[in-house]
Amino acid sequence: MTGTDTAASETIGTNGGPPREAPAAPLVSVVIPCLDEAAAIADCVACARETLAAARLPGEVIVVDNGSTDESAQRARAAGATVVTEPLRGYGNAYRRGFDAARGRYVVMGDADGSYDFGELTRFVDALDRGADFVIGTRLRGRIHPGAMSWVHRYVGNPVLNGLLNAIYGAGISDSHCGMRAFRREDLARLELRSTGMELASEQVIRSVQLGLAITELPIDYRPRIGRSKLSPVPDGLRHLRLLVGRAGGRPRAPLPRSER
Repeated sequence: MTGTDTAASETIGTNGGPPREAPAAPLVSVVIPCLDEAAAIADCVACARETLAAARLPGEVIVVDNGSTDESAQRARAAGATVVTEPLRGYGNAYRRGFDAARGRYVVMGDADGSYDFGELTRFVDALDRGADFVIGTRLRGRIHPGAMSWVHRYVGNPVLNGLLNAIYGAGISDSHCGMRAFRREDLARLELRSTGMELASEQVIRSVQLGLAITELPIDYRPRIGRSKLSPVPDGLRHLRLLVGRAGGRPRAPLPRSER
């Protein structure tokens, strides 16, 4: 793991005073979209920050407040996160705002509801260090705790959408809608992510396959969420389906040249 990789710092001065060192750019940016998750967000931020510190990984935690009406933003900030706002509601909108704010070489994604263990983020960073371009968790090959996923999602919704994605695009992954992921920030421009809602999860996988990125799956734990779910199963599923079919039937965006590393 490249925990010792840091950008070279430079000295800068203010008001003619003695020079000071500019903060080094982080290696890892943890991006967490958030809508009314006051019950869980502080623990998510604290876990991510503690994990980065224990592994000696220079990092930042960015929480994207997507219009919360509770104390999510205040609690995230108090726990040590950088809080940015995205007024346009939607999972995709929130993530794309967070990606714009991220400064790290690697971006780790995860939800604000306590369902993903940010203590596992070092495994995702390790996989990127070993050469993966896109790392996605798999709940179905990991451990789904009792009450974490409904029967319909586990045995109908996810398998159907995942099977379609694999059949159409040849992704060959087991859990295309897992929300814990990581990728190289340098690939953002090539991914050209445009989705505004939950279908961003499918779009990111499709674009990664189309670009020939090296994809790695990691089995993870999936725990019951804290607080009320924001998912709308039928509308969200239809958005995923429209994206899958539309991408298959329409003219794909031409891949850009592979970036140099």
